[in-house]
Amino acid sequence: MSKLAGKVAVVTGASKGIGAAIAKALAAEGASVVVNYASSKAGADAVVAAITAASGRAVAVGGDVSKAADAQGIINAAIETYGRLDILVNNSGIYEFSPIEEITEEHFHKQFNTNVLGVLLTTQAAARHLGEGASIVNVSSVVSTITPPASAVYSGTKGAVDAITGVLARELGARKIRVNSINPGVVVTEGTHTAGIIGSDFETSALSQTPLGRLGQPDDIASIAVFLASDDSRWLTGEHLVASGGMR
Repeated sequence: MSKLAGKVAVVTGASKGIGAAIAKALAAEGASVVVNYASSKAGADAVVAAITAASGRAVAVGGDVSKAADAQGIINAAIETYGRLDILVNNSGIYEFSPIEEITEEHFHKQFNTNVLGVLLTTQAAARHLGEGASIVNVSSVVSTITPPASAVYSGTKGAVDAITGVLARELGARKIRVNSINPGVVVTEGTHTAGIIGSDFETSALSQTPLGRLGQPDDIASIAVFLASDDSRWLTGEHLVASGGMR
């Protein structure tokens, strides 16, 4: 029997990369999935098409998680379409690297609004509908602990996500709602290609610090999300699962 049969999931930032892989993996295990996107409707539609072609259920829903009305609209779409909500994956995120001399207010707010405020607003909207046995999965990053140079703002956002994960695990535990995070290392995605990470000295350095000798793939993270969303992880909450091939 599928691990997530009858469940409904919202995955934010799911038009590509890790989010797309998570949406597909949840659907493959039987969940009905709301595939959220901020700007790439075509990407989200492609994810939905892939899910439905594999006999899954999914719908694409636009919305900027850093805006309260949009965050509420994403959750409302799940309730209106599928009648319930069991799983929230807070995956929406952006990253930009700048040395301390080049950090600006815009650089700070752009990342904190999506990476941190977005987690809070979407979880706030979802919490009203989540019941016993529900799971929230926050996608954080290994940078919250390895703190590479020029990542003060981005690492700061992911440190905040780690702290929020712990706080919400305590707040929502009485309702039997679990909250955990996945902290990936470097993953090969459209984003890491666009950012110039793939093929750079940063990639070489990351590989040299990774015992398993390769970069991550979106499916490596998606399988962990399925674990955290399912009853297989029923005794885990407030945890940060570092998925980095051993890079610390």
